[in-house]
Amino acid sequence: MWKYILKRLLALIPVVAGVILIVYLILNIAPGDPARIALGDEVSAEVLHQWREEHGLNDPILIRYLRYLAGFFTGDFGNSFSPLQTPVFDEIMARFPYTIFLSVVAMVITFVLAFPLGILAAIKQNTWFDSISMFVSLIGVSMPIFWLGMLLLLWFSLGLGWFPSFGADSFAAVVLPAVSLGFSSMASMARTTRSSMLEVVRQDYIRTARAKGIGYGRVIRKHAIRNSLIPTLTIAGIQIGNLLTGTVIVEQVFAWPGIGSLMIQSILARDFPMVLGCMVLFTLIFAIINLIVDLAYAYVDPRIRAQYS
Repeated sequence: MWKYILKRLLALIPVVAGVILIVYLILNIAPGDPARIALGDEVSAEVLHQWREEHGLNDPILIRYLRYLAGFFTGDFGNSFSPLQTPVFDEIMARFPYTIFLSVVAMVITFVLAFPLGILAAIKQNTWFDSISMFVSLIGVSMPIFWLGMLLLLWFSLGLGWFPSFGADSFAAVVLPAVSLGFSSMASMARTTRSSMLEVVRQDYIRTARAKGIGYGRVIRKHAIRNSLIPTLTIAGIQIGNLLTGTVIVEQVFAWPGIGSLMIQSILARDFPMVLGCMVLFTLIFAIINLIVDLAYAYVDPRIRAQYS
């Protein structure tokens, strides 16, 4: 097991290097001059040249990429292109707790609603509960996150005044962003859970357990739910990653002071070091979540645990 974990962690090195290269190429191809955005259009060409020289932008892209890579793997994320030249690592760590808090609340909403909804829809197949729950799930899968966020702002913030429309000053401020972020993931996981449960409850061992006189509720709890978790875990890992990356949109809609809004501001300002720092952090989190999901497979399925051993 430990060998497998170490292998997966070592595999992150080329993944991170590849992500940095792709983001570097995209940022350099995209229109917009970081020097002009930082200094304005009125400055002279000499001042622009000096600013680019100070920030290493006059060097070839390959040299800049290798220099950034060397600094990153030694713990140096560089400084922002902003006038204050804030260290990238410090700025990201200052906003990271807000993004994690929003993502965790959205995950709680997702899991608390998705699993019971999917399980009950499978148990009560072809009933009114199944039809309504799957209709709601279809809406959740189809609806863009930013549009749902705007609707929630109009109804519950501007209309009813129940929740703040921006900021992160209180727990009430996280409700609307977390619901808009978690609703789509909840809908997708509920549909997957229902499909997996329907497949499991039709298996022969479920019929055998029922024929032995075991109660239906106990068969569902002890046999069906656990065996239906493996496909659901796959979707859960993907959805957790989507929740973290989805904060980029939600934080912008609700003016949430997290890494997502920081990355959007940095992209608009062509702040290369800050964009790279945010992207690398999202990559690492996504990879670690996938590793945790793989280890969860081993906990749920003894056959996979034996393969790791």
